[in-house]
Amino acid sequence: SSKATVSVLNWSVTTQHQKMFITTKNREEIMQYLFKEGVIVAENKKQKKHSALSVSNLEVIQLMRGFATRKLVKEQYAWRHYYYFLTDEGIKHLREVLFIPADIMPATMKKTASSVAPTGDDRRRQWRNEEGGEDRPRRQGGYGRGFKREEGEGAKVEAPAAPAAATAETQADEAW
Repeated sequence: SSKATVSVLNWSVTTQHQKMFITTKNREEIMQYLFKEGVIVAENKKQKKHSALSVSNLEVIQLMRGFATRKLVKEQYAWRHYYYFLTDEGIKHLREVLFIPADIMPATMKKTASSVAPTGDDRRRQWRNEEGGEDRPRRQGGYGRGFKREEGEGAKVEAPAAPAAATAETQADEAW
């Protein structure tokens, strides 16, 4: 272990930096999972085992912290979880270390059916053209303002007409 001495306000503080030893088997398991998925998540409970691997969260966090300093992964922390996303440099590095051929890609880089699915406008057009084409009746709106239902509960009620005398007064005021 290495020691560092820091002088703060004439006080001498010695800190110890301990290096963590991760077995080769666990290191390879973490790196293979990271390359396969393209992303890895570790809960900030260091003694707990990782949800998808047979290693502890502490080992995942420490290995990914080292990768993050070398810009091999991008780190994001939210709601007691660390999220590590593989970068292009990280893909190159893992290919070299794990001897992975160039034709194999992480899951985050693969095209899925949803990424090549029709856009919203195409889907809307397709829906309109099914069973009846453009003549298909449009759906009625909700029950907001101005919508008049059939006679019965919730029907819009017309406001009573203003008395004739009030209308004459208003016309006289406007003429003035």
